[in-house]
Formats: sequence, structure tokens, C-alpha cells
Amino acid sequence: MSSPANLPRLTRSVLPALQTHVLSPRWREPAIGIVHLGIGNFHRAHQALYTEEAMLAAGGEWGICGVTLQGDVGKRDALMEQQGLYSVVERGPGGERVTVVRALREVLAMPHDHAALFGRLADPLVRIVSLTVTEKGYCRDAKTGDVALDDPGVAHDLAHPLAPRTVPGILVAALRARRDAADGQPFTVLSCDNLAHNGAALRQVVCSFARRVDAALADWIAAEVAFPSTMVDRIVPATTDAERATVAEQLGYRDAAPVPCEPFRQWVIEDRFPAGRPAWDAVGAQLVDDVTPFELAKLRMLNGTHSTLAYLSMLGGFATIDAAIADPAMHKLIHAMMTQEIAPTLTLPASFDVAGYRDALLARYANPALKHRCAQIAMDGSQKIPPRLLATIEARIDAGQPFARLALAVAAWMTFLRGHADDGTRYEISDPLADELKALAASAQGEPQALMNALLSVRDVFPAQLAARPEFRTALQGALQLLRKNGARRAVAAMQ
Repeated sequence: MSSPANLPRLTRSVLPALQTHVLSPRWREPAIGIVHLGIGNFHRAHQALYTEEAMLAAGGEWGICGVTLQGDVGKRDALMEQQGLYSVVERGPGGERVTVVRALREVLAMPHDHAALFGRLADPLVRIVSLTVTEKGYCRDAKTGDVALDDPGVAHDLAHPLAPRTVPGILVAALRARRDAADGQPFTVLSCDNLAHNGAALRQVVCSFARRVDAALADWIAAEVAFPSTMVDRIVPATTDAERATVAEQLGYRDAAPVPCEPFRQWVIEDRFPAGRPAWDAVGAQLVDDVTPFELAKLRMLNGTHSTLAYLSMLGGFATIDAAIADPAMHKLIHAMMTQEIAPTLTLPASFDVAGYRDALLARYANPALKHRCAQIAMDGSQKIPPRLLATIEARIDAGQPFARLALAVAAWMTFLRGHADDGTRYEISDPLADELKALAASAQGEPQALMNALLSVRDVFPAQLAARPEFRTALQGALQLLRKNGARRAVAAMQ
């Protein structure tokens, strides 16, 4: 087989030869009706796929314009050379399947394509602006929920509201243009990030930013713009050469931007779309009045244990999630954590099978074909720890219940900040607060109480009220001492 570099590029002209690798041979190129901010792997393996299926099921002009916000012209150029096409490589225990996705029609890179983006956002055919920009992309003050005024990007956008760089700045500028247009119709803003109450959180950020610019505009956004919340779920690792080789072998064409993922997927959406939406409910998405119960189940059961596995694995030397969960002691820890500590904090519809959900998560983690890197999950811990672990701990303390395994997870993150595994192998800390966190961890010189005191002072992570609670401090110090004395693997075994 020729190497991928020697094969012709995947483009729309070769689609007739790939009918076994598309969702359906029936396809009409749609107009662009969705602009998506943050055109990363997750969106391309999740919402874009749902959207193509919805158009196949019920029609509609819901083609996607994807936007990279980091000036990544390489990603833009690679996808546009393929006319928006890319492959989803779905890997499960039963093998792998390659699907060519056609819903992405255009890719733009900010700030290079500023005029093109705002021209697209002003188009009345665009009725949804969706986002997967991670928690840090919201420029949100963790204490107040408003826009973070000390963020350099926010400061720039407030000073230059017509040349924004941040998500709130872009949305406010685009909504101002929509308000001032002839028909005055806004688009719906759809957050698809792992952030508690993501729609409401984004609405507060956007409205608080707008109020700094134009109070009347802020009032209009608050009254007229829908910000439905969502819960999204699919494990989507980073792309490697293995996916490029798989696509080359199965398609006979070169794809510079394939996306690996697991077979499982879930999307729960609050059904508030005044300007319309694709028929996502016809292809497996759940449209509900309130996404909160589903969101909390996912944040705490999946994301919380994912982070737990990641930090314990970075210390203990497991490279991937499947390798970690294959360890009997780790499997037992995560099973007990979900069953005894996390599930009791959830209030779910009677139809929700918590034990079945737990078992499905464990099976997904064990998928040997996915090779989800623990280092990827460990990124941006300062943003992830509060919703994934601390909120659950607070609920356990309020209920007067123990939380030793949850405390071990937080202790593992704190210990992870030293920058090396138990065997001395070094790794990078990728986090918006990396410099501050690494300095605090280094100042403690590995002493558990000093490490705890230093890191509990970081208000962007630990609320003062939680940091002062004696139950939390006692459990956390005990977990830190356990890790210091035994290392991660023996600490996990000792928790049984």
C-alpha cells in the first residue's frame, strides 16, 4: 500500500467512488445555516455528524461553517483543500469503520478571516452559532460568572469592539449587527462544552460583556437571544498517524484531518430554537425541557472519573485510559467511586438507569481500540476540577457522607503538578494557570500539608468556603499523604 502522502487528496469530486463510506448516497449540498466556533475533533465527530444525519432524515439548509479561533491556518487550509470533507474513524472492540462527512462546507481562521466570518454571521440564513471552545474559551470570571475583565483578550475586545478576538466579543459584535439589520432577527447560541449549565453560563458572559459596550444591546440580547444548554458525550482522542493510515488503506485517498472516536455518542439538548434547528431528534439526540440532570450525571460520572483516571495514571505510569482501567485495583476504585460516592449525589428521572450508565462507562473506558491518552485528558485541570470533582465533594459533605476516593482524585491532581510520575518520568503541565500552579507545587517541596495549603489558596480553582471546610481538608491531606508514602498505584490498591 502506498503511503498516505503519495495518494490523491480526499475531495468532493471523488465521492462517487466512496459510496460505501458515506452515510447515504442521497446528498444535496446545503447552504450554510450553522457557524461553529472551535472546529476541533470533538465537533467534527459529534455535532457535525448528527447534523449531516439530520439533513439526510429531514432536509434543511444546515451546512456548517467551522471557525478556528487560534489563528490555525494549517487546519483551515487542510480542510479547505479537501473542500470541507474529512473522515471519522470509529473504533470499537468489533473493529473500525471509516465515514466521510460532508456537512462542513467552509472553514475560517480568526483573526485572518475576520471579514468573512462577520459576513457569514450577518447572513440571515445562519440561524445557529454553536461552540466547542473548552471552558477557558468563555473568558468567564469563576467567582461571578460574568465576563473576566482581567482577561487580556476581553480588555482588547472592549477597547476594539469591532475587531474582537474572544468568544464573547465575537458573539456580541455579531448580535449587534443582527439587531441592527433590516429584519432584526438573532441567531440561537448553542454551547456544546463540558461546562455546568453551559447555555446559562454563556448567556451571562455575553450579556455582561455587552453591558460594558451598550446597555440597550445587552437588554436586547437578554430578551431576544436563546442560549439552550446541552450535554454532549463521545470520547474523541487526538488524531495520530494511525488514523491517517487507516483512512488511506480503506479509502485509497489521503485525508489530512481524520478524527478518531468511540462508537458511543450522546447529545441532550434543551429545545429552545426560535429560528429553527436541524431534526437532531430524528437521529438519536434527546430534546428535553431541562438538561441539568443529564448534564450532572455526565459531568460527575464520566468527566469526574475520567479526570481521576488521568491524574492517577500520569503519576502511576499508565499511558492510556484502557490500560489504566484494565488494572484490577483501578477498575475497582472507579466502580466504587461511581457507585458509592457519585451516584448518590444525582437526582435523575426514574427512567435513568444509573447502574447501567456506570457499567457502560466502564466498558467504554476499556475499549482497547481507542487508546485515549491520559495526558490529553489531564490538560486544563484548573478549569475541569471544580465542576467535575469539587461540586460532588461539596454535595457529599453537605449530606454528611464520606468521599475518600473523590479526595484521592483531587490529591492526584495536586501531586500531578510536580511535573513527574512516581518513577521520575517527566511530563508537561498544560493549563491556563500552569506557571502559578507549578510554582506553588514546587514551593511545597512535596510536603503534603504545605502542598494542600498552597493550592487551596488558588481561588480560581477552590472556593474559599470549600477550602476552609475541615472535612475537606482532613480527607485531602490524608489522600496527599497516602500518595506521598505509597505512590499512585499502591495508593489506589490501599483504597479498596
